[in-house]
Amino acid sequence: MSGADLIGPVPPHWSVKPLRLIGRFLKGSGGSKEDAVEEGVPCVRYGELYTTHRNFIERAQTCITQERASDYTPIEYGDVLFAASGETIEEIGKSAVNLLHGARCGGDVVILRPTEGFVPRFLGYATDAAPVAAQKSLAGRGSTVKHIYPDELREVVIAIPPVDEQLAIAEFLDRETARIDALIGAKQRLLDLLAEKRKAIIATAVTRGLDPKVKLRDSGVPWLGGIPVHWDIRRVRTLSEFITSGPRGWSERVSGEGSLFIQSGDLNDVLQVEFATAKRVRVDDDAEAARTRLQDGDIVVCITGAKTGNVAVCASVPEPAYVNQHLCLVRPNRAVLTVFLGAALKSTVGQAQLALFQYGLKQGLNLENVREVLIALPALDEQRAIVEHIARETAKLDAVRAATERTIALLKERRSALIAAAVTGQLDLTTGEGAAA
Repeated sequence: MSGADLIGPVPPHWSVKPLRLIGRFLKGSGGSKEDAVEEGVPCVRYGELYTTHRNFIERAQTCITQERASDYTPIEYGDVLFAASGETIEEIGKSAVNLLHGARCGGDVVILRPTEGFVPRFLGYATDAAPVAAQKSLAGRGSTVKHIYPDELREVVIAIPPVDEQLAIAEFLDRETARIDALIGAKQRLLDLLAEKRKAIIATAVTRGLDPKVKLRDSGVPWLGGIPVHWDIRRVRTLSEFITSGPRGWSERVSGEGSLFIQSGDLNDVLQVEFATAKRVRVDDDAEAARTRLQDGDIVVCITGAKTGNVAVCASVPEPAYVNQHLCLVRPNRAVLTVFLGAALKSTVGQAQLALFQYGLKQGLNLENVREVLIALPALDEQRAIVEHIARETAKLDAVRAATERTIALLKERRSALIAAAVTGQLDLTTGEGAAA
């Protein structure tokens, strides 16, 4: 399928052109993350095109010193910046138009410097609209890391209206996407409130129990405070059959088939492992495999990386699955219910302890840190009641969360469809109402 096919029919007075005919291409170069400073010359890195800048680069996420600026590529107001590498083929070549003055960019960025006759904000919408993103994904290459090169980007086509229409489209999309973004922001704030409510329910249940009138005693731990008089305080090591971490070197065995290979990204935020999306690994029948294989009722804790401290409960393991080296596997003993221990580790009290172990320059956790976490522990019957209460109350919140996430997804689809329709001439903006043509 050609780029013109993906763009579809456009108004007769519009043109459809490859990017090579609207400007010249440059390649960004230079620098490393160590060059970043709080104030200095604005600098755009390729990863920020995925995480920070949507359609437009309007503020500096990163700065570099004036002394280091000569190592980076200068960019001009109105330049279109494309991420030349990324993790997914669907988003390869993610782009945004630079609206900063005196800025630079680093390596792995492709720059399109348009000739005169283009409205920068129109290009910001047009060069990353869905029909153009589809062209970029078709041109992307690579297996583990995806790449797109200037030669491929030169042949990507966009629809181009006269300058006055470019300006009208940009103004229309600025206004309409702002409305959608405000709705998304409100829904996202609701998700944040639901997450805080969920944390509060769990924290109260695993440190105070279900009786609001229960007599408390001083736990002797400042950050834990009072606990019910009949509860104990135990360390995780006394509640576990064993604690281990995944094997090193298994990342080289990852393939399209084999057993499930659970990594930190497979742990969601609601105490679950996302087995369905996990990678697979070839496993030998040896002691290392036996040690790191998950069983029903195991708990996993992320001990390195961006998700350090995250916790998930493996209530049911659907098929042979193994943890990687960035996860700690905890196998509870009979003194504690798996879900209770997982909830306690995931609670604000458990997370505070894991965070304290990382205080200062230390990166990540070790197995001894997990073993030493303190848990307020009731008898098994009370644990069961608490687990049932948590499941019942969080299920209500999770239903609202799921509905809110669906609404956010629909709003994002609406935003994408609106941009695609506007930059391909499917909307009649001459009336000022944006009615379908």
